[in-house]
Amino acid sequence: MKKRLRVIVLMHSDFLPPASIEGLSEKETAPFQTEYDVVSTLRKMGHDVHPLGVSDDFIVIRQAIIESRPDVVFNLLEEFRGLGEYVPFVLGYLELMRQPYTGCNPYGLLIARNKALTKNILRYHRVRMPDFHVFPRGQSIKPPRRFHLPAIVKSTTEQGSVGISQASVVASADKLVERVQFVHDQLQTDAIVEEYIDGRELYVGVLGHRRLLALPVWEMLFQDLPDGAPRIATERVKWNADYQKQAGIVTQAAAELPDGVERRIVNTVKRVYRLLGLSGYARMDLRLRADGQLFLLEANPNPQLSAGEDFAESANAVGLEYPDLIARILHLASRYNSRPP
Repeated sequence: MKKRLRVIVLMHSDFLPPASIEGLSEKETAPFQTEYDVVSTLRKMGHDVHPLGVSDDFIVIRQAIIESRPDVVFNLLEEFRGLGEYVPFVLGYLELMRQPYTGCNPYGLLIARNKALTKNILRYHRVRMPDFHVFPRGQSIKPPRRFHLPAIVKSTTEQGSVGISQASVVASADKLVERVQFVHDQLQTDAIVEEYIDGRELYVGVLGHRRLLALPVWEMLFQDLPDGAPRIATERVKWNADYQKQAGIVTQAAAELPDGVERRIVNTVKRVYRLLGLSGYARMDLRLRADGQLFLLEANPNPQLSAGEDFAESANAVGLEYPDLIARILHLASRYNSRPP
């Protein structure tokens, strides 16, 4: 019989799940689906589970750890004091308390959450990525010379495709300036402009610290978008179930990859994972162009973990059913060395 663990599940206070979701619609459960899936699965596995909602107070975390003395903190926190950039500091606090936790370490998370920093590190190591340029807030917006258009404009720090729409893909210098200004004004962050790569949208999950398991290559298919519409994972594509059905958005194991491409993908994602100092689990986003060129788009530590989402589905494809996946993540938490990489 496996050891019964005392687990604090750390999440935003707005997403504390109910004991049961019976009778609730998919739209009603969507905001806290991951939290519910993790908490309910841990309980079914026989663990002593304590959901903890926080928003801006370290004292709540400290008191819960002192009172509960958990074996592990299962981290589902995506923002603290309203900002995702503060989550690494929460994890640093857990490390100062010598408290094991799941997911990525604070160093890797801090780097990967900053798209500009990530891309500069990977460019130094000659990882193939789209050409890019950063536009800091408060500075004049001057399109760089010899930059490839069309391009896609994003926030440097927002996650989950926040702020990305079809209008994010720009084909002229004027539209580029307009969209950068939108990111500065509406998202209140720096903007990054990337060369738009037309190709297959691929995702690869990775589990581990030093010994890494790459999950099967997964693909997002855009089956019913209007002709000429860019095939990109916009905010609506990722989070709006009605729009997903309307646009024919499906994700599944990538089929008919050219010879040798899967091996290149696995080698690339493992190398990037190590270069960024990631740990626990992550998802890599890539584009495969028609000519066979592979481009890394983003590295995403602590990706969406609800049952039925891409990460869990790709794990299931190699025999890691959802409870097994949660158990693997717990096991990795116990084996993480908190010394900086």
